[in-house]
Amino acid sequence: MMRLLFLTDTHHRGTSPQNRLDNFPATQREKLLEVVALIEKHKVDFVLHGGDFWDNPFPALNVCGEILEVYRTISVPIYAIAGNHDLYGHNLGTLHRTMLGFMARLGLVQLLRPGVPIYLEKDGMRLQLTGQSYHYDIDRRDPALDYCVRKEKCHIALHMVHGLLTDRSLGSIIRHTVIDKILATEADLTLAGHYHLGFPPLEINNRHFLNPGALVRVNNHPREISRRPAVILLDLNGNDINYRCLPLLSARPGKEVLDRKQVELKMRREERLTDFVQEVKAAGEYYGLNLEEMVAAIAAKKTLSPAVREEALRRLSLAQEDFLTGEGGE
Repeated sequence: MMRLLFLTDTHHRGTSPQNRLDNFPATQREKLLEVVALIEKHKVDFVLHGGDFWDNPFPALNVCGEILEVYRTISVPIYAIAGNHDLYGHNLGTLHRTMLGFMARLGLVQLLRPGVPIYLEKDGMRLQLTGQSYHYDIDRRDPALDYCVRKEKCHIALHMVHGLLTDRSLGSIIRHTVIDKILATEADLTLAGHYHLGFPPLEINNRHFLNPGALVRVNNHPREISRRPAVILLDLNGNDINYRCLPLLSARPGKEVLDRKQVELKMRREERLTDFVQEVKAAGEYYGLNLEEMVAAIAAKKTLSPAVREEALRRLSLAQEDFLTGEGGE
């Protein structure tokens, strides 16, 4: 039997979000230490991380030092993909300049590359492991390119992806992929990150789709307040798949750590934002709500070539990197 532990969206950082009432960095470290204890208690063979290790691509070194000390105590291999917060400008090409890329160079994690399966074996069982990191076009292009994989020469195929995979439609404004759009995948297990709320385990045609939700709660969505952060423990034996959700005992009730006063403020801001978007749409010029979407929309409207769009996105990622590292010009 092969045993794996899956966690996602740890968002390690050195400051507390305005929605949190506790010492957030201390809470994060406590949760991570509990995860390490679960790995040892359940004799886990491999750890899987679904992306967004960090809350920004290169946090302060003192923050990195405290967190990496804990990860170094994990005695089994860690396989991971990159989330949008792990990258500059949502650009996968910047990974080598980020803290997650640095962790990979140190051998603390092994990053999965798109289209390059890794095969893990134990007690005669062979697992095919693949992963898709976040990139700008995920949930915008054909979902089969990111969510569907071939199963070859293995007992079980497992695919990890950092994209907005959901069990139901979220409407037309938010870019996302509903599970019923990727049923052509040959992966026996699809493990998703990015969607912090997660969704209940879903099985369709002997295909399993899992997302336990983020290990941390950084916003005041009503479901976040009631949700308890958790990891997933997977037991694989030949073609048999068993899993269970392990809620973290160190996670305090949402009402104790999330500031409910911010909920009403956020709702008022969202109402004003919706009014603004409607006004812009009425004026006939709607390019999205962030620079990356504006670049893509303008490129499409002006019939610019893909090369021009990619160059614009590349320059945006470099500008963001300079800003975050404090190395930009005046």
